[in-house]
Amino acid sequence: MRAMISLDSQPALSPDDSQAGQPRSDALPIWSLEDLYLGRDDPKIDQDLEAAALANQALVALKGAFIAGRANPQRLALLIQSGMRHYEEATDKLWAVGAYAGLAASTARDDPEWARFEADIRSRSLAISAESLFYTLELNQLEEWEIESALRADPALERWRPWLRRVRLSRPFELSPELERLFVDRAPGIANWTRLFDETLTRLRAQIGEDSLPLPEALNRLSDPDPEQRRLAANGLASALEANGSILALCLNTIALEKQVEDRWRGHAFAAEARHLANDVDPAAIAALEAAVVEAYPRLAHRYYALKAKVMGQETLNHWDRNAPLDQAAPRRYDWDQAKAMVLEAFGDLSPALANGARQVFERPWIDAAPRPGKASGAYSHPVTARHHPYVFMNYMGERRDVLTLAHELGHAVHQTLAAHNGSLLADTPLTLAETASIFGEGLVFDRLLASASAEEKRGLLAGKIEDGLNTVVRQIAFHRFETRFHEARLKGELSPAQIGTLWLEVMGESLGPAVTLNEGYEHYWAYVSHFAHAPFYVYAYAFGDLLVGALMQKRREDPQGFAPLYEALLAAGGTVTYIEALKPFGLDPHDKAFWQQGCARLEGLIDAFEALV
Repeated sequence: MRAMISLDSQPALSPDDSQAGQPRSDALPIWSLEDLYLGRDDPKIDQDLEAAALANQALVALKGAFIAGRANPQRLALLIQSGMRHYEEATDKLWAVGAYAGLAASTARDDPEWARFEADIRSRSLAISAESLFYTLELNQLEEWEIESALRADPALERWRPWLRRVRLSRPFELSPELERLFVDRAPGIANWTRLFDETLTRLRAQIGEDSLPLPEALNRLSDPDPEQRRLAANGLASALEANGSILALCLNTIALEKQVEDRWRGHAFAAEARHLANDVDPAAIAALEAAVVEAYPRLAHRYYALKAKVMGQETLNHWDRNAPLDQAAPRRYDWDQAKAMVLEAFGDLSPALANGARQVFERPWIDAAPRPGKASGAYSHPVTARHHPYVFMNYMGERRDVLTLAHELGHAVHQTLAAHNGSLLADTPLTLAETASIFGEGLVFDRLLASASAEEKRGLLAGKIEDGLNTVVRQIAFHRFETRFHEARLKGELSPAQIGTLWLEVMGESLGPAVTLNEGYEHYWAYVSHFAHAPFYVYAYAFGDLLVGALMQKRREDPQGFAPLYEALLAAGGTVTYIEALKPFGLDPHDKAFWQQGCARLEGLIDAFEALV
């Protein structure tokens, strides 16, 4: 049982490199977490932890019964039903408390009391959930035919078939109950390395001219229309990352070592295998995805950045020009109400159900969009539990990218809401499908932005869309390849910041191509990618989701009326279907390398359109 939903392991984090623009003076929403708890001292927190412990104790009372009752299908079915009831009740309570701790702490990363509270909640939750480790272990000691006999004996148990199937994926890699407990008990200590990584980045200050800026604002300067500001930002950021490189490298090295120890004990054949299992995805599909994208590097990133360099009057782009606007004119701004209207209209064009779900989130205090000191960077939508509602987190700066980020996170929120009827355990969607609604939401809003743009604006919009696509597909696959090489190298010993930087330059240079100069200092940029610390091998899910959504959007263009109900059904299924089952009604097969090549071709088509304009 997971003690909580880790914010950074959720599929809602934005893959963008920066938050563009500066905050407007418009009133931006700040969430209220009172639907969960009133504060750190709310007695309901202890009450819910106690309720989780009691539900867990009821489950622990069944220890041994599943093995003893395996010969009687009716008896086994009854035991599994009872076990699931207690297990989900404990899960709901633990996830609610854990979500509150993470949500509150993410807006106060400079407050040590919230950091301590979050760590304490994690430890207390893990101590409770560790007692129920036996449950999935006992279920996995049963043979397949015994599980099937129980399912036939009680038709109501069929509801849990998807969950049982996913649990049994880990069967070949499970250890003794004592070792499993040891891994759980060690988890809070290991999590502190991620906490140190986060807190180091939060304290980081980049000296840019006369300004000393935190990480989100420094990254923001890389999108400044003024090339000199971009250069100063890149150099200031590089210096700040270098100064903190030894700490950040130690964090990654330690996290990788801990992962290697667990992988070795469990018998995982390669570093990403555990992530593939968690995502419920076939490694062959990811290999096909990676191969298709790498083969497309020259036609996508290499070609586009050469075109952009030409437009900007340069032989090559400095790395800080990669996401720069095409001219020095101030970018168009969108206030909050404009962004909200675009999201609702775009979602409504596809399905009233999607628009209604998004409208509910906007109308309640469930969004935190206002940038402020101590607030973490990035964006996510947290589902909390199926008994609650999502909370959306972002830093809204008022530019095009922020409008698309809002659409991305609202897509997640609507998906989480539609899937909630399945219950917390079955609503939990693997990353490969969890990015579907978010990226689709971005695409819908982009189409609306493009339709209302002037001829001059279209060039900038296309450039932005292509760059977002390259960041989501090419860059994330490059990140995946960097992680693979880092974890392989870590098997031979600890890597220094310089050695990590060398790997980074090799892999990123391969993906960006000859039209991008990796200037001095870029070797330190691995250090701000928090996914490497929070969720190793998370990043390929972005590329998976982006190319998958491209295929779905093509299906929508072919049959708009028939598409909407199929799409709503896909979202409402949550984690009850595999990605293969989810895509079958659309006639799509992600096992086929050609499927991913088609997705790359769609991005190539945008580059064709951009080239025609320039």
